[in-house]
Formats: sequence, structure tokens, C-alpha cells
Amino acid sequence: MVALIKTLQVILALSLLIFIHELGHFAWARIFGIKVEKFYLFFDIGGKALLRFRKGDTEFGIGWLPLGGYCKIAGMVDESLDTESLKKEPSEWEFRSKPAPQRFMVMLGGVLNNFIFAILVYIAIMAIWGQSYIQNKGSQIYVNPLAYEMGFRNGDEILSLDDYVPDNFGSLQADLARRDVNKAVVKRGNDTINIYIDHSMISRVLNSSLMFDLAIPFVIDSIPDTSPNRLSGLVRNDRLVAVGGRPVEFVQESRPILDSLRGGITEVTVVRQADTLGIPVQVDTAGRLGVILQVPGITVREYSLAEAIPAGLKLTWSSVTGYLKDLRLLATPSSGAYKSVGSFIAIGQVFPSAWDWYQFMYILALLSIMLGIMNLIPIPGLDGGHILFLLYEMLSGRKPSERFLYIAQLVGMALLVALMILAFGNDIGRLIH
Repeated sequence: MVALIKTLQVILALSLLIFIHELGHFAWARIFGIKVEKFYLFFDIGGKALLRFRKGDTEFGIGWLPLGGYCKIAGMVDESLDTESLKKEPSEWEFRSKPAPQRFMVMLGGVLNNFIFAILVYIAIMAIWGQSYIQNKGSQIYVNPLAYEMGFRNGDEILSLDDYVPDNFGSLQADLARRDVNKAVVKRGNDTINIYIDHSMISRVLNSSLMFDLAIPFVIDSIPDTSPNRLSGLVRNDRLVAVGGRPVEFVQESRPILDSLRGGITEVTVVRQADTLGIPVQVDTAGRLGVILQVPGITVREYSLAEAIPAGLKLTWSSVTGYLKDLRLLATPSSGAYKSVGSFIAIGQVFPSAWDWYQFMYILALLSIMLGIMNLIPIPGLDGGHILFLLYEMLSGRKPSERFLYIAQLVGMALLVALMILAFGNDIGRLIH
């Protein structure tokens, strides 16, 4: 069931984003009177499609190969590599007959749609759910093996990464990788510790799962009526310090202990004001006590629709700059960031296991930004390659030959195939390990 839900989310998200992107090219082409021969979601390799119909001069359809989509614009060298029509004299309704600024807008249309869509989704998120995050100040980390190897310890509070003082606890791992950090300053007990970052480990940071979890003290907020321990004697603000005689400082440390006691009765030691008490409790079959815990440091802000607009724009800009920093790492081979490149398999792992509209929309907006930025990379075969050649034409007054564009498209497609092989290889490697 989990795999099905994740698969459905990936298909829905990518289909929607591809449609929005290609719609940008289609709309600007039609604005300038350019004929669009095909508009396809997914690829109809071999001319085979799951669905096709014609409206006006355009054939619309859904291909059988779910690796993207395309908008075939008349008189343009594109990924179809169809050059037959280019052997004829240009018609007024062809792409190649239009002025360079118009062709520029047609090629930029997909990316513009991606960014506009991301802004609208972020505004909707701010207006409906608001913004919630865990403040870094006062929050302690619970580390994974990589973070421990780097020198971090459970219970540390990260005060700064070089001169940067983090605000959002959930961004600590990304900040560590993106900001080329040399030194982390942490509060450990009553001491302030400097942790010097080994840059050779950054590639592992990019591929590590949850380096910094929130270290949550086992402090009870409430006990639901449905809990097996509603009559156990546990009360609000009790802090568990031991389970079954084994010391527990944070919730994470209690999980393997409770899991080993599933369906049984054990004693927990709690601190209640100045007293330390031993209380028998029931562990359910899922290895839980059935209590609601106090989670520290959550900041929630609600927005009116008017307030959500600048908040959505700000969140879009933050996502754009963050992803650009990721690409800078990707372009630095020594960082090992290329090992984190993934295909739709990696995308599927990002989506939650149960349907959650907030998380789905948040990921959808982020993927839209990623798709837009990726298409701006000046590689022939991507929109960025076409835009680069058009900028050259507008600045120099010289139009690249159609043969040059054809060869550039071949080179670009070879590069994209190599990138896809790398992405699938990384995903398969992660699945194996």
C-alpha cells in the first residue's frame, strides 16, 4: 500500500508539472501565431500512444513512455530531430520565421510557468495552513552515525555554522552542505564546543538520511482516553528517565526498548517535580505507551490571503536560492554531490507514506522550481540551450545555422541520456545498499 501511494503521488506530481511546463511553450507559440504540431504528456516513441486526438492544427496525446513530455513546434529543431520540414522554404506560421525575441519567449514559457505555478502553490499553502517549523534556538539534536563520526553528539544544540546562525532546525543538514561550512559551534551541556568540518565528508552528508533529528525529551503532554495507560498514574509534565530499568534521555532511545517489550507490562521511572517515581505501564502491540508528548520549539504563523502573497514569494525565492546552491555543489566534482543525483525513484522516496495534501503541495512546488531551474541549464536539448543560442542571436545579429542546431541537439541529448543513466545508477545503488 505504501509503494502504491508513493507511486500515485509521483505520477500525479510529474504529470501535472510536465503539463504545466509544456503548456507554457504551447501558449506563447499560439500567442505569436506559431503552429504547434504535437502536444504530448509522456513520449509516443514509435508513434504509439495511450491516447491521442486532434484539435485544430495540433495533435494532443499521452505517450506510453513516462519519462517527460514535449510540445512539437513547427519549424524548430527539437528533441524529435525531425528536419524534413526544415528542407522547405519557411512558412510564416513556423518558429524559424519569427523574430528572435518572440522565439525567446516561446522557449522561456515553460520555465516561467514552472515558477509562476510554484509561487501560486506556496501562496495557497501559506493561506490554508500557514507556516510551521521548529526553531533551531533551544532545540537539541539526535544524531545518526555520520553526524556522530563528524563530532556531533546527542543533546548538542547547534549555535552557528561559521558566521551563520540557523533559525530553522529542519534545514540544518542542508545548511551544512550548501554553505561550505568550516566550523560548527555547539552547546554541549554547559560547554561551548567547536566542531571542525572535514569537507571530504560533504558527499556523505548529501546522501545521509536525517543527520539531525530533533532530540525530544520524553515529557508527557496528555494521555488520550483510548490509551492503555489512561489509568496508569502518568500525568502531564511527567518526564520518563528510564524504561524497564534502562536509562532514557530522549524519546528516540526509548523506541528500541519499548519495541522489545511489545504487548507486555513494564515499569517506567518518571521525574515529577522533585519526586522520582516508578510506575507500571502497558506497552501496546506496536511498542508504544499511547501518550502524547510535548514537542519543543514549534513556531506556527497563520497568514491572511493578503499576507500569504509576500510570504509565498519569499518562500519561492528561498527555494530557488537553495536549489542553486545544490547545483553549485553538483558542479564541484570534489564534493561528491553527483552521487546524490536521482531519478523518479528518488523522487518517490521524498513523498510521504500516507496521503497528506500539505506535504504533497509543498513537494509539488519544490519540484516545479527544480524543473524550471534544470531547464535553464544551457545544455542543448534543454530550454536553456535554446535560450542561450537565441541570446547569442539577439546580441550578435547572427542566427546559428540549422545544421549547427541539429548537431547541438544531438550532443545535448547524449548528455541528458548520460545524466539519466547516472541518476538511475545512483538510485539502484542506494536500493541495493
